[in-house]
Amino acid sequence: MTTLLAALPIVLVLVLMIGFGWPAARAGTAGAIAALVVALSAFGFGRDVLADVGIGGGLTGVVAEATFTSATILWIVLPALAIHQLQVGIGATEVLREALGRLSGDPIVLALLIGWFFALFIEGAAGFGASVALAAPFLVGVGYQPLQAVVVAMIGHAVGVSFGAVGTPVVAMLAAVDLDPLAIGRASATYHLVFGIVPLVVMVLVAARGTGSRPTPAIWGWTLLAAFGFLVPMWLLASFVGPELPTMAGSLIGGSVFVAALLLVRRRQAVPAAPALDVGALVRAASPYLTLVGLVVATRTIPAIGEPLARWSVAWTLPGGFSGSFTPLTHPGTLLALAFLGAVLAQRVDRNAAGGAIARTLRQLGPVTIALVAMLLLARLMVRSEMTATLAETAAGSAGAAWPLLAPLVGVLGTFVTGSATASNILFTDLQAATAAELDLPAVPLLGAQNFGAGVGNAVCPHNIVAAGATVGLVGAEGDVLRRTLGVTLVYALLGGVLALLLV
Repeated sequence: MTTLLAALPIVLVLVLMIGFGWPAARAGTAGAIAALVVALSAFGFGRDVLADVGIGGGLTGVVAEATFTSATILWIVLPALAIHQLQVGIGATEVLREALGRLSGDPIVLALLIGWFFALFIEGAAGFGASVALAAPFLVGVGYQPLQAVVVAMIGHAVGVSFGAVGTPVVAMLAAVDLDPLAIGRASATYHLVFGIVPLVVMVLVAARGTGSRPTPAIWGWTLLAAFGFLVPMWLLASFVGPELPTMAGSLIGGSVFVAALLLVRRRQAVPAAPALDVGALVRAASPYLTLVGLVVATRTIPAIGEPLARWSVAWTLPGGFSGSFTPLTHPGTLLALAFLGAVLAQRVDRNAAGGAIARTLRQLGPVTIALVAMLLLARLMVRSEMTATLAETAAGSAGAAWPLLAPLVGVLGTFVTGSATASNILFTDLQAATAAELDLPAVPLLGAQNFGAGVGNAVCPHNIVAAGATVGLVGAEGDVLRRTLGVTLVYALLGGVLALLLV
């Protein structure tokens, strides 16, 4: 009975969003209310877990954590949306669309370039929602409808989340278990290497549906190249270098090979020469993305730059163990804000145009803020009252030797609830290790399955759906996105579970 009550808030949100089409703000609010009732009535919230601060202190702490985390996510959404509004307003998206069209006139190929390689690079470099917040409006800029753009970005970026934000999810695992980083990295990457083409194929089908066409044999060839172009370098880097670079460097390597192949095909097909490209205009139009890439590489890979900036953090604590922290100088939102300023300067945007982009952005953030706060209140209530841990422990206790099959789903659950693969790993690494010891199974494949599932879960994470939807004006249709990403997420996670069962 306790397990059913623990599952009630999640089931309620899924039913309301997928079954009834409720927007995230309404569904999240209903889920948060249900979580509060269950936490107070069945999980001793404020009496057992938080006996030292009581119900009032516990609720204060949960609200503080949810609000603070919402603010850090909105700090990503705001500049990302402002960049999109600016780019559209000054015609930069048209310049980029024309340039991409010189590589290929096929919108599905452009989806592979943007929804796969570009989204993966931003995920590997910045993480924390920045990838979908940038890729979705970029896809809209090349002709996709907002719904298809968000779905493509959500599915495409998730394959790289296990090593996102310069390997942060793996770093979180290593803080809990004393194991070789290369062993964890290899175990995690193996699941993606074997089955990573599955979400990519689904992504291509979604893109094809969005263009009203069917993928041709040539498109499937490009899809295979995109899959192997990223997945193989990712696995090699994770297995022999470390967890920091597999997604970021793997996407750069694969993207470079992909673009080179496109240029080679155009040359062999003797495509008539297009009018001369204005390189200066192209660089100016791409200035926010080029600025972002430069800032990310500098702050993430050059210790002399990144480490001093990361030392300045904003942190707080409340009685009962509630806390939050924010490193403003290296946060993706700050880097995106600097990219916005870089675009304003590079493209000589006047004050009125820049101010208009910001004003349009602010007008869109009201419903997004409500949705984020509601979903995060649900998440923090479930975590702090140990409802999430109860669900995972019940699954482990009832599965027995079949536990490896469910191990990735625990990672998915953690990300769905917390909105972060890193947080999912913090929650469940100890559980996975303890279960492995209890069942006399090797720990590394199960921990790899946990990290794999935590990454996969980003495709259905409500917080990411809200963030991506906000950047393209798709507010209130989060249930439509979730309906389109849930199936592939569960299939991908279960395939990983089958492989985990075989490996152990």
